[in-house]
Amino acid sequence: MADAVIVNGVSPVANGETGGNAEERPVVLKFGGTSVGKFAPEIAQICLSARRHSKIAVVCSARSGVSKAGGTTNRLLKAVRDASRAQSSGYRGIISKLRQEHIDAATCIESPKIIQRYQEDVATEFDHLIQVLDSIPKNGIVDPQSEDEVVSAGEKLSSRLLAALLSDRGVPSRYIDLSDTIDFPVPDHLSQTFYRDLSASFGRLLSSHVDTVPVVTGFFGRIPGGLVNSLGRGYSDLCAALVAVGLSARELQVWKEVDGVFTADPRKVPTARLLPTLTPHEAGELTFYGSEVIHNFTLQQCIPRIPIRIKNVLRPHSAGTIIQPDASKDADPYKAMRPKRPTAVTVKQQITVVNVHSNLKVDSPSFLAHICHILATHSLAVDLFEKNECHVSLAVHSKSSLLSTTHGGGNKYQIENKDLQDAVRELKEYGIVDVVHGMAILSLIGTGLKRSIGIAGKLFTALGDNNINIEMISQGASEISIACVIEEREAHRALNVVHSDLFTYLD
Repeated sequence: MADAVIVNGVSPVANGETGGNAEERPVVLKFGGTSVGKFAPEIAQICLSARRHSKIAVVCSARSGVSKAGGTTNRLLKAVRDASRAQSSGYRGIISKLRQEHIDAATCIESPKIIQRYQEDVATEFDHLIQVLDSIPKNGIVDPQSEDEVVSAGEKLSSRLLAALLSDRGVPSRYIDLSDTIDFPVPDHLSQTFYRDLSASFGRLLSSHVDTVPVVTGFFGRIPGGLVNSLGRGYSDLCAALVAVGLSARELQVWKEVDGVFTADPRKVPTARLLPTLTPHEAGELTFYGSEVIHNFTLQQCIPRIPIRIKNVLRPHSAGTIIQPDASKDADPYKAMRPKRPTAVTVKQQITVVNVHSNLKVDSPSFLAHICHILATHSLAVDLFEKNECHVSLAVHSKSSLLSTTHGGGNKYQIENKDLQDAVRELKEYGIVDVVHGMAILSLIGTGLKRSIGIAGKLFTALGDNNINIEMISQGASEISIACVIEEREAHRALNVVHSDLFTYLD
């Protein structure tokens, strides 16, 4: 059989046996908020090029700028909270600025008629947004459904912009709003059955529009408890995955501002190499341990039926990194080097280590159950776990600081997070507790890593030879990762040391 030709980064046979002719199945393109906010004309060109080779559907996140903190979604969340406060009208200023930014975004559109229609749609959207915010009770409590209605405006606005821009470039497009399209009973618990039914619903809605380019809001609803509250901020990638499944897509492309996934963060490790392929398990582990690859929800919906390819909006002809089942590793030029060489190394920062020294044997099932129950009760996520006969160490991750320096300065810290304060107080019933601040988890990721003789020794030797102390070691929870806890201030140096010894110069 002849080798498959990759057109615009898509292999016609990449998805294997999924039903239907591969050439007839659409490709779903998902664009993140920063890309939509900064590179809308480039996105239009990507869509124009992709449509020459296959039918496409486009899914959009809300627009962002330089940072996510200043993005549309964060400001809409700020507005909805402000609207719930008594005597507050600050949300009107937030909405006014967002309105002007989205109107100004039309400068990339040339047709006066399309600009006028787009700006009328923007005005209608913001008028409705103000009505929703004005109606929120001033009691400091935000109803999840009201929050969803406000936040969904971000994806509606970005999708309207891209649909208008595509029309301006001569691409027949249609704006599709998924924020209130669930046409079946929604259970309280969002099981896989719900996601299967939801993808089928999206497929029914969009299949009649694939002769045009459907430009789809990355926000979907409505669901009990609210989408943001139930799923967090990864909902737009999940939406794209559900659209891909519903359309039996040939491939889901997630477009970012990087070429794909690298052996290490290329901003920190100059010698990092682009990985042509990843397995779903490798992608999941990399995401868990600090690399922003793709949310596990997205992987679970697509794999094994639909490959996911990560591509760069600024380098659209680069093939990127494709995530598909392990069998696809046959296409990986580095496979011959494995198991000697891992797939990637990554660092997860903002780690706090909680040590419990007990007079009891920690192998007791009841002891470990109590420890884990205490942490779960206080919403503390444990990333790594290490124990010996009378000691247990737990690495806890938090996006916000759990500790702060005391007034005296130096190396003394005090616990400022109430959940951690309460957990430590309860843990003291089981032994002496100490908390170590300012740590990071360094992880080696790779299929078959646990069976790779000597790889753990090489990792620890590389760190030890460079005077990087190891606080904890974990290899057992996963077949494809080896992780250890080091000081956060050494994280950057550790990444480069490990990458040099285990990737760049490993024989």
